[in-house]
Amino acid sequence: MLLNREQSGKRWHLRPDGAPKVTGQLQYLTDMTLPDMLHGRVLRSEYPYARLLSIDTSEAEALEGVYAVLTSKDVPGLNRFGIATPDQPVFCEDIVRYVGDAIAAVAADSPERAALALDAIRVVYEELTPLDSTDAAMAPGSPELHEHGPGNVLHRTEIKRGDAEQAFAACDHIVTETYYTPRQMHAYMETEGGLFVPDEEGRLNVYAATQHGYKDRMQLARIIGCPEEDIRVVSSPIGGSFGGKDELNVQPYGALLALRCGRPVKMHNSRKESVRAGLKRHPMKIEMQTGISREGIIQAHRVRITADTGAYATLGAPVLNFCTEHCLGPYAIPHVDVEGVSVYTNNGLSGEFRGFGGNQAIFAMEGQMDRLAEIMDMDPWEFRRRNMREKNDPGPLNQRILVTDGLSQVWEALDRSELWQKHQHPPADPALPPWIKRGVGAAIAMHGAGLGYGIPDPAGGRLSLNNEGKIEVAFSYEEFGQGLVATLEIMLCDLFQCSTSDLSIIIGDTDRVPHSGSSTASRSTTMAWMALQRLQTPFRSRALTVASEMSGIPADELVTGPGGIWHKGQLPADISEVETESGFVVSYAELAMQGEADEWIFDTKFDYPTTPDNVVGGHYLYTYAAVAAEVEVNTLTGETKLLDTRHVVAAGPVINPMGYIGQIEGGSVMALGFTLTEDAVMQDSRYLTTNLDTYLIPTIRDIHTHLEVEAIEDLPEGDSFGPRGIGEIGSVALAPAITAAIHQATGVWVNRLPVRREQLVRPLHVPLQEGVSPS
Repeated sequence: MLLNREQSGKRWHLRPDGAPKVTGQLQYLTDMTLPDMLHGRVLRSEYPYARLLSIDTSEAEALEGVYAVLTSKDVPGLNRFGIATPDQPVFCEDIVRYVGDAIAAVAADSPERAALALDAIRVVYEELTPLDSTDAAMAPGSPELHEHGPGNVLHRTEIKRGDAEQAFAACDHIVTETYYTPRQMHAYMETEGGLFVPDEEGRLNVYAATQHGYKDRMQLARIIGCPEEDIRVVSSPIGGSFGGKDELNVQPYGALLALRCGRPVKMHNSRKESVRAGLKRHPMKIEMQTGISREGIIQAHRVRITADTGAYATLGAPVLNFCTEHCLGPYAIPHVDVEGVSVYTNNGLSGEFRGFGGNQAIFAMEGQMDRLAEIMDMDPWEFRRRNMREKNDPGPLNQRILVTDGLSQVWEALDRSELWQKHQHPPADPALPPWIKRGVGAAIAMHGAGLGYGIPDPAGGRLSLNNEGKIEVAFSYEEFGQGLVATLEIMLCDLFQCSTSDLSIIIGDTDRVPHSGSSTASRSTTMAWMALQRLQTPFRSRALTVASEMSGIPADELVTGPGGIWHKGQLPADISEVETESGFVVSYAELAMQGEADEWIFDTKFDYPTTPDNVVGGHYLYTYAAVAAEVEVNTLTGETKLLDTRHVVAAGPVINPMGYIGQIEGGSVMALGFTLTEDAVMQDSRYLTTNLDTYLIPTIRDIHTHLEVEAIEDLPEGDSFGPRGIGEIGSVALAPAITAAIHQATGVWVNRLPVRREQLVRPLHVPLQEGVSPS
């Protein structure tokens, strides 16, 4: 099914937050203010690596309008944070490990006075030589950045099966390549910030963006040294996250300052501060060696992954796990030798980012497939089919996975697409000047959903009829632009044949929602759908039973509908045209008045589905995608333009067509930057890119005008997991499709992202040579 208004045949649901966002009327959490609030700022390290000899705050404390100056001695609880490994200090005690490390925080009655207070804090450092690369950090004798060692290794992974050494010796062809990926920024429109408000009862109200309010609450409680119930976290709406706000950022400082001052404190990072202190995508070096038989069947695969996690762990270990799992691709490989290492350095923090290590792995693995196909003089898409896993095969870690036909379906759909036919039969275009070259490439991916085995992954939800007569659903998920609220509206309207005016959707508020787990890893849509499948029956049963008692009509002759309970024979087929002021038997408001309020509340708790084989990091649910891309390369300037793309995605039923396309489009633009322009360059562990003026995010001018999305909605009979999330699948396979297209256009193999223009420049008198791979 092609997704557009004309071809999909599905209802296009307007986003309830669409108009407020495009008109600027929506109040984000960083827009919040209170009359008596103070302004918080953080003093960050001048050096990437240094000893702290002394911190003198006396001059700052004496300034007029300054209400608090805090350092490590003012943290009442744990002076550390981090979702998985709490190794990042709230305030550094004796060592700073990157230029974003926090040393002190201030609260003042104006932003200007807060800035003056930071300038008045006197810090004496003993500068140390930074470990500015993974090689430097792993070199013998390098200083250990953390006591928990060994060395500067955060985490190691491996996959070993068969006998790779012996298998390589028997291979007819072997491709060896090293791939490099960049330190990409999330570049969300709303930088980190929020409002922190202590109330009269001694509780702290935190209005700050996150992807997991309950995790923030837990971490803040440890830092403050208080019960979790003493903290309320309100975390939606959010002006973009993509993983970058999954970890704590300004929250510890705003919370501590607000409690110290007894007044609201607002924190809001400037873009420069966000660049300096915020998370980035893990830069990786991936060394691959892949061997095939004379028939073109992969026999052996050796991989060495090195990830730069920066100064602190964040989620560097799970990201490496995910990359390790996905560096085998969707292929059946008998002999495997994979090792990964995530390394501490003094560089900026690497952490959670859309795709979660899959982008890096899939770029490398699909690059190998194209190189091997060329050696075989075989169509690269046919080469992939020849090596793809069968649907009943185990997953990459030899774990059981949910059986679907998604992989073969996306392969077949792309194979017959018009765009891929242009690769197989390139049309001549005599109108193009000789320095303009065009090519088409493709890539395929299977991408795990959920957090993976070994990581707690709770889910759940609440469905109720509230006092206002609204069908109310409550989840701890967040709305950060992905269209979650619209998707929930569609799910509820489909379940109960009601209208959006009958609904109340509560998300992102720890005082009002159950613990549903994190809004990450493409899990929210699946978990919400599964929760509602569990909740709809008891809710509907009570509603129809009570309505029957009120009306005298048998319950089996009643149905839910717009505005209330209807007689089956009176509910029109097209409920979108129903006038809800009349026609129903009992209104939802009348129902809500019957019985006690808690009789209308229904809860469910369950865990995200995971592999039954207890393979740590392994996934059970996968989505599948195939992507074709057409590019135009100017060999005089090295500029590459993306002209056309087609995404085929197998992720189950499409709930929200507009949101579905929006997620694929957004992921594609992010992947385009990852491939062609984006890199937060560091030198000597300092950012050379300090703002967005020198960081090249794709703009509307760079985005191709033609993008097709084909959704494959089939699921096997009995599949109880429903629609899969697609927040990441649109971002993971475009890079290798683009670099394959560049190769067809120019003969140049690209192994480093973003693509360097100088690699593609050729003087007019020098002919392009197929297979050229300049350094």
